[in-house]
Amino acid sequence: MAKATTVRDALNKWEERSGEKASEAIEVELYGQIPPVEKMDPSLSTLSNCEKLSLSTNCIEKITNLNGLKKLKILSLGRNNIKTFAGLEAVGDTLEELWISYNLIEKLKGVNCLKKLKVLYMSNNQVKDWGEFVRLADLPCLADLVFVGNPLQEKHSAEGNWMDEACKRLPNLKKLDGTPVIKMDDADEN
Repeated sequence: MAKATTVRDALNKWEERSGEKASEAIEVELYGQIPPVEKMDPSLSTLSNCEKLSLSTNCIEKITNLNGLKKLKILSLGRNNIKTFAGLEAVGDTLEELWISYNLIEKLKGVNCLKKLKVLYMSNNQVKDWGEFVRLADLPCLADLVFVGNPLQEKHSAEGNWMDEACKRLPNLKKLDGTPVIKMDDADEN
């Protein structure tokens, strides 16, 4: 089997392709590497200007080495093998969007460090119970959540009460699974 692509190698390829220096770039795309990236290695710390980083469609299991990304606002980690939110603390004060769909996340422990997070796309993960889901209430800015394809959402969609139950637990949401959330008090004002 081919050896995994390191982040350093992926960054070098990206620099050649884009003509930009990774250390100066605002947006860096390292998605779909062949062979895939398996580890978020320390060379990520060179991305000190990066505001949007894409590492989707790789084989990453753990979120690590984000310490140097002081300006990171959007992190795309969809289609990997990530199991937890551990490792996001380093970007907790800047991250506004986290795209982490199609992973293996069952527990939402650690999500509370993302104090500025507005958008969380985490469809097709493994969250099964409300006890984990309510951890999202610790995100004061969360307005847009995509949760389709998690066992919890599938069960309650089948029962016909997903939107109501989810919005009751996350009253600040403006959009759930792509659908605008209409609150009774909003409707009364019109």
